[in-house]
Amino acid sequence: MELESGSNGTDVTEFILVGLVEIPGLQLVVFVLFLLAYLVTVGGNLSILAAILVEPKLHTPMYFFLGNLSVLDVGCISVTVPSMLGHLLSHKSTVPYGACLTQLFFFHLLAGMDCFLLTAMAYDRFLAICRPLTYSTRMSQTVQRTLVAVSWACAFTNALTHTVAISTLNFCGPNVINHFYCDLPQLFQLSCSSTQINELLLFALGILMAGAPVILIVTSYIHVAAAVLRIHSAKGRKKAFSTCGSHLTVVGIFYGTGVFSYMRLRPAGASDKDKGIGVLNTVISPMLNPLIYSLRNPDVQGALRRVLTGK
Repeated sequence: MELESGSNGTDVTEFILVGLVEIPGLQLVVFVLFLLAYLVTVGGNLSILAAILVEPKLHTPMYFFLGNLSVLDVGCISVTVPSMLGHLLSHKSTVPYGACLTQLFFFHLLAGMDCFLLTAMAYDRFLAICRPLTYSTRMSQTVQRTLVAVSWACAFTNALTHTVAISTLNFCGPNVINHFYCDLPQLFQLSCSSTQINELLLFALGILMAGAPVILIVTSYIHVAAAVLRIHSAKGRKKAFSTCGSHLTVVGIFYGTGVFSYMRLRPAGASDKDKGIGVLNTVISPMLNPLIYSLRNPDVQGALRRVLTGK
């Protein structure tokens, strides 16, 4: 462990990431699996994005937000998995202090943006189903871009706040992180300073970043469900529930893993469980999103076929 005396009293200059497995024989298996997951996730999300760009039928607000979600999914998995693959390949598990905070910042930036974007998508479904006559004016291109810009600003503020707050803590050793990427709960456990303010900040901002969006999403879908049940046509109800069902599935996976990671009471030895939640949050969820949105959507399926066949 390298030590130095910094202005903020931090002695640790690098952290050791334990990773997912410590058994040498399993590291190759993990490398292959996560490399495949990364390639599938990037390929799937970029295919969805290409389909949205080339298919005029998909130039609607819902798919504008879905395209942004695909970009976020590629960014989210790229923040964590390539560095983990590099550590497995080089058999080097250390990460510099600055690189650790940089990874933490970008992870929370993209995760925070996901919170707001999923809320914007729920609002879009509410307007499309419950306010169809005023939908085009209430969800104009200006409104769409404003929602995305405000979401980026709020997510940036949240990520920067956490990064600055964690940088004020002292790390005197140990420096072993029982995870495959740098995140707040694991760094709290290693700090030799009091983390009470940081944990309160995480909880308070978590309420704002996750609690408020969840309330808005649930409220939107209560109105949507009531409106859909009033539709007399079975085909119309099925189509409405189909577009909403994909979004609700993604919301459930994203918020379920997020609440388990950040908003629960944390026992001292919970890091091993956190690895599984981390895999769900940073790998499985971004990989499943393209499949969830294209599986029952004929418009996306047709556009994907045209993109993949070059027609």
